[in-house]
Amino acid sequence: MGKLKVLPASMANLIAAGEVVQRPASVVKELMENAVDAGAGKVSVIITDAGRTLIQVIDDGCGMSPSDAALCFERHATSKIALPEDLSAISTYGFRGEALPSIAAVAEVTLKTRLANRETGTQVVVGGGSDLVTSSVAAPKGSNFAVRNLFYNTPARRKFLKSDAAEFRHIVEEFTRVALVRPEVAFSLSHNGKDIYSLRAAQSLKFRIQDLFGGNLADELSDLELTTSTLTLRGYLGRPDTAKKTAGAQFFFVNGRYFRSTYLHKAVMSAYEGLIPEGVTPSYFIFIETPPAMLDVNVHPSKIDVKFENEPLVYQTIFGAVKQSLGKSAFGAVLDFSEPVSDALPQVGMSFSEYKGAPVTPSTGFDPNYNPFEPEKEAAHDIPATHDIPYHSHVSPRENYGALFDGISAPNANLLVIQNKYIIAPAESGMMVVNIRRAWERILYERALKALDGVQHVSQTALFPVQVQVGVQNRLIFEEHAEQLASLGFDITPFGTDTVVVNAVPEIYSCEEGKIRRMVEDLILILSDNVSALPEVMKSSLASKIATLGALNSTSFLSVADARQFLDTLFACNNAELTAEGRKTLVLIKADEIEKKF
Repeated sequence: MGKLKVLPASMANLIAAGEVVQRPASVVKELMENAVDAGAGKVSVIITDAGRTLIQVIDDGCGMSPSDAALCFERHATSKIALPEDLSAISTYGFRGEALPSIAAVAEVTLKTRLANRETGTQVVVGGGSDLVTSSVAAPKGSNFAVRNLFYNTPARRKFLKSDAAEFRHIVEEFTRVALVRPEVAFSLSHNGKDIYSLRAAQSLKFRIQDLFGGNLADELSDLELTTSTLTLRGYLGRPDTAKKTAGAQFFFVNGRYFRSTYLHKAVMSAYEGLIPEGVTPSYFIFIETPPAMLDVNVHPSKIDVKFENEPLVYQTIFGAVKQSLGKSAFGAVLDFSEPVSDALPQVGMSFSEYKGAPVTPSTGFDPNYNPFEPEKEAAHDIPATHDIPYHSHVSPRENYGALFDGISAPNANLLVIQNKYIIAPAESGMMVVNIRRAWERILYERALKALDGVQHVSQTALFPVQVQVGVQNRLIFEEHAEQLASLGFDITPFGTDTVVVNAVPEIYSCEEGKIRRMVEDLILILSDNVSALPEVMKSSLASKIATLGALNSTSFLSVADARQFLDTLFACNNAELTAEGRKTLVLIKADEIEKKF
């Protein structure tokens, strides 16, 4: 007997489910798309425990007959295609007939559905490859899918699901994509009995964007519109001056279907070149209409990738349309003079008055006790202390760090702070120059590692609470990482469905409202970046990024005592000479090198 055999249908569905149903968000996507295909005017999504316990999607679409209700759970059962040529004219979401049998293979599913011209509906119960059980029930027009105990029969898949906050963030992402492309449909989303979104049918895409992302983003958008012989582009582009470090509001749709494309994203970014600084991304909502024959949507099981017949043409069209739209809108950086210190304005150093050339009336005077024949006493060059802060270091200097730096941390050592960027201190063989920001990175990196290990809790600085609107998905990021943030010294609490409140920050962070808002944006970027599944690597990476962020947000030194204490703290680190990324924190300039300058 040969070794080959045909897999039973239950096993084939279980394997197919691995491609189609990757997490709870996959189920939400498939059921919402089916509801839209059914002509629904209202779609309700009800989630319990981030989809582990329940995913329910209710629509008022066309509904199904008793025979179709049972047949929809069979593999490759579809009403969308019948002939090979139908594949080149697909205009709906689901068409392969794999979603429902794949979901039923890894969950317990109950369907209640009724056609508009029927008095009674049909209920179908199926799950885990078991036989279908059908019955007649009272039901409203449309369909009601209830998916319970996802991955109950595949414990390995269930085990590898992330936290509830992380999984629900993916659900919100899929909900947003479908809701964006159908502004004429009312959508609602609830989680554990709490309403997250309640979207009424919108008059236009702009209103739907406002409902999903808030009025601030909607007000920052300009129109995008272009029609060629093969493509039609429409949508909205964010102003260059509102581009952010965090990605999130970047969307491509083609023929009403969301898709992702790194290639076309580059077309948009190239059009913004010269208008935005490096490292930031503008918002955009770009809808492409093209003949179905020029598009292949059947290249990915989840249909999240598509293939254009002529991708370079699409690239050039998007680049030209974005460039033209930005040119017409004449967008550029806008200076906000209502703020006391605007980031858009140039920052002037403390020593600017010495070089600005303004007329200064010299003061005259004489010292009656001056004796030209007595030797002059050397003047001290310490920076003046603005506060009488006693010199008490909370970290003892490392013993025998090396003769290279002997004497630099003595209380009577002369220090010079230049533009709050460098500390110059005398050393036995010359002088030492410390890069303050990089030194902070080393100090904060080691503090963060200890905090994440629970060894040392970073003290917090109280401040007036600052509310920051971050959006539903980003609010969930802070909820997901609440424990880590608290250990690092952040007190950031979710507020409502799309806002966080910053109550406290680590001790060296600035408490200015503007800096706190930028800090929140940076934290979103840091917490969204899962660089590795290895805990130690992730911890080190998070500590390094938090340290870099803290160094950028650190406050200025108030006195020479602060600078001395700072050096003591630096030399107490395990490696005072390098940041976590291997960059120098200090350099030694020997006396003979200084002598050569003269």
